[in-house]
Amino acid sequence: MISTAIRVARVGSAAELAAAALMVLGFPCLMLAALVPSVPAFAAAAAVTYLADHYLHRRGSYLVNRLSKVRAGLSIRFLIRQLLLILLLARLSLADNLIYYGAIACFIAFYGLQAPHGALTTLIRNRRRMPVATRNVDLASRVRIPDAPPRALMNRAAEKMLHLDLAAVVGILLAAALDSAAVGFAGIGITVALGLGYVLVLVPYVRGRRIPPKADQVLAAVDDWLREYRPQTVLYFSGSKDSAYQVNMWLETMEQLDTRPLVVLRERVILNNLAPTTAPVVCVPGGVHLMNLDLSTVRVALYAANVGKNIHLLRVPTMKHVFIGHGDSDKLASVNPFSKVYDEVWTAGRAGRDRYAIADVGVRDDDIVEVGRPQLAPIGTRQATGSAEGHRPTVLYAPTWEGWDDNPGNTSLLLAGENIVKRLITADPAVRVLYKPHPFTGTRSAQAKAAHERITALIEEAAAERAADPRFTVDTAAQDRARGELARIEARLAELTGSAHKGDEAEASRDGVIDVALHEETARLRAEWNTAYWSSFPDWEHRVITGAEPRLYDCFNVSDAMVSDISSVVSDFIASGKPYAVTDSAGLGVEEFKRQNTAVRAAVILSNDAAGLAELLEAVRSPEADPLAGERGELKRYLLGPDEPTSIDQFNAAVAQLARKAETRNLGQESRVTVGGPDVEPADALPAQPASVTGEPDGTGVN
Repeated sequence: MISTAIRVARVGSAAELAAAALMVLGFPCLMLAALVPSVPAFAAAAAVTYLADHYLHRRGSYLVNRLSKVRAGLSIRFLIRQLLLILLLARLSLADNLIYYGAIACFIAFYGLQAPHGALTTLIRNRRRMPVATRNVDLASRVRIPDAPPRALMNRAAEKMLHLDLAAVVGILLAAALDSAAVGFAGIGITVALGLGYVLVLVPYVRGRRIPPKADQVLAAVDDWLREYRPQTVLYFSGSKDSAYQVNMWLETMEQLDTRPLVVLRERVILNNLAPTTAPVVCVPGGVHLMNLDLSTVRVALYAANVGKNIHLLRVPTMKHVFIGHGDSDKLASVNPFSKVYDEVWTAGRAGRDRYAIADVGVRDDDIVEVGRPQLAPIGTRQATGSAEGHRPTVLYAPTWEGWDDNPGNTSLLLAGENIVKRLITADPAVRVLYKPHPFTGTRSAQAKAAHERITALIEEAAAERAADPRFTVDTAAQDRARGELARIEARLAELTGSAHKGDEAEASRDGVIDVALHEETARLRAEWNTAYWSSFPDWEHRVITGAEPRLYDCFNVSDAMVSDISSVVSDFIASGKPYAVTDSAGLGVEEFKRQNTAVRAAVILSNDAAGLAELLEAVRSPEADPLAGERGELKRYLLGPDEPTSIDQFNAAVAQLARKAETRNLGQESRVTVGGPDVEPADALPAQPASVTGEPDGTGVN
């Protein structure tokens, strides 16, 4: 019942639900205490509403946002509490007392201060919002960006301002209880003084040298940096806050390019969720600002998603545009007809090329280039160890999310998820289950969210039962060492994260040049964290893994097999060479399912009752008798391309080749303009290729 109430109220926990209930019930209690009248009861109810409201704000509760939508926002709740306090004074026959008039005057003055306070905080935030926010770009030497106001002043400013009424409320209640106006006026004086002081301390940040530069100055500074840096390859991305993973997966590849990289983002929320990188990053929310940036040296633009804002860069003819996507799968998104707007579409292997040919959506075969998947380098190719001494197989269940429509083939969670997990946790001989759902799971479908919660409960219950079973032993000393190591690493990571500059957008852009040494140390610590994490609990313990860490690929590396759905997860897992199963949730049948979905041709196909899991588990326990091992090797080459040359080498070669095409086109256009006439052939005026395209040293010192 409590879990149902939590879902209905859309709160995160039982404690949050309790706080919401106390806050909602607290205001009727305040009114009742004012009418009775009872000072102690009013004080108790007021304390409950203050604390519950504060707790919900600290948790960022969905309920708080909903209250604002129905005209019961934060300011209204404070105003109601203050009006009820005036009612209490009247019911206590204090309407002729000076404290009564003092309270009214105090709250009028206090609310009079809200307007300038709100105006100042809004003005400061707006002025410090950069037209172009950056990371790893040297703006400090080009434009003066002053320090931001102290975080204590700007963070949750409205809530802090409103809570300054606490001194007046306490003072007035004490005055009513003790029949002494002095203590009441003392509280009133403190509230008004603090409110006025809060307003005055913000004033300097909207005048003089504390004002950030204007938009045109910032844009000029960014253009100046671009002319000096001369970027050659751009990774362009636009999307919602939940889609940051789609660009994050390409950051390491950008860092390994032979050409000078630049990451261009369109939403501030994506910049805030961007993974650490040494590549320069510019976030340009405005389309006009983007179109006026000096990107004249860019020859190749890479797009990780098909979104409307791509048009703002696609319109530039001096660069070649490439769709690289954010994963390889048999989903319809992998053959989106929009892809034909790009000069080229890069796929991992031959399978991607064939998908477009079969789909016939207008993408020409000549415009498809196979470049492998550079992101898959961290995936190990360790084969399943079967029933080796002391080894208990691990099976990863990694379903995809419910998608944008109600197609039953989108995810196995709804129809098969519980059956899969039940069969795995009751398997004999025993296996360990890791459950890592897609981060979007439950965001659109309440049924998918409920299925996820039931699966989570199943796994946690099974883990508890196994922990109480004497057959499953624990090396306590080894786990204690691992947990100690984990704590040490997390403390150091927290220290490194804390040492990173955490200002507002303007300060982050000014000081956002990454410390390469700290970046490398962080990467090393995260690798050590991963090792310590898996050692910190028994190898038989079932786990539900949500959140960013451990990463999906880390789960691949500790697993002996995987169960998933039609998604890029399957194609990625194939890189490991291990057995896998895919659920035919739509009930197409084995042959038709394999015909429609390339990535499942070497998979164990599961129906919604998950009965076929026995075949997958047998392949794990007896690798020598695995009937699909050979097919998986062939499918890996078909989906992901050859192992040699390495994928990053293939990717760099593709970038260089396309850059040459862009340069040829640009020189051809230039020759037509200078020589005159459309009949001039580009080859007639082509000089030798510049070093920035060929990759040879160019003498500039920046390559």
